[in-house]
Amino acid sequence: MKISVVIPSFNRAHSIEQAIDSVLQQSTPPHEIIVVDDHSTDATRRALIKFKKQIKVIRNEANEGVSISRNKGIEASSGDWIAFLDSDDCWDSKKLELQTRFHAADPNLRISQCDEIWIRNGNRVNPMTKHAKKGGWIFQECIPRCVVSPSAVIIHRDIFAEIGVFDPHLPACEDYDLWLRIAPYYEIGYLDQKLVTRYGGHEDQLSRKYWGMDRFRITAMEKHLDLELRPEWKTTLLEELIFKCGIVATGAKKRENEETAVSYLKKQELYQDMLLSQIN
Repeated sequence: MKISVVIPSFNRAHSIEQAIDSVLQQSTPPHEIIVVDDHSTDATRRALIKFKKQIKVIRNEANEGVSISRNKGIEASSGDWIAFLDSDDCWDSKKLELQTRFHAADPNLRISQCDEIWIRNGNRVNPMTKHAKKGGWIFQECIPRCVVSPSAVIIHRDIFAEIGVFDPHLPACEDYDLWLRIAPYYEIGYLDQKLVTRYGGHEDQLSRKYWGMDRFRITAMEKHLDLELRPEWKTTLLEELIFKCGIVATGAKKRENEETAVSYLKKQELYQDMLLSQIN
């Protein structure tokens, strides 16, 4: 397996070195490391200089977002497998070795993820049961929330040829959207070992930048409405659309954005009708 590692980064000079070091310390080295600097304005360029002989750097001419950055990394890669690492996360030194073995034992798998350690504001926290990582045919589990982590995944590039890459029109929840597109067609392998340390709680996370993150999840779910899905999958999809449309409408009302609230209430009514038809 030739694994290309893609690390998108924007203004993460404080953490990018730790992320890259965790890749360089892998017991099974990757085929290549590609860092996509999304037009950082901090000391990122200076931080990357020390790695110039070990990594390939792509610098965006403007701040284009994480989807476009990851897509540029995929396009520039030459490995048959892609591993993603967010620039504020890091890997256990055996991450690639153990996932390589995992796929060698089951060559039919084209995507897998491992478990992870969560650090919030410097403290280790235990994820709630609903956030537990899973494997198998997990489309239904992917609908309510993102249960796949970019930093934990390795994925064969053939999947991108068939499913497509990250949606550049989504400013957030772009990973949720991709896993939701992959999960109906590919079994997702799960390696039950904590091989990623994932850091959260800082101010530059996308979840703090946008209100109503469920707007983006709704957009992702709507892509599946015309697909031939298993009946139980379609039912879960419609139930979650109804639920999330209600959440967004309530949030819009609180912000006195009546037009948005009305729009999502209309969507909610539509999906309620579709669910009734599905059940009947």
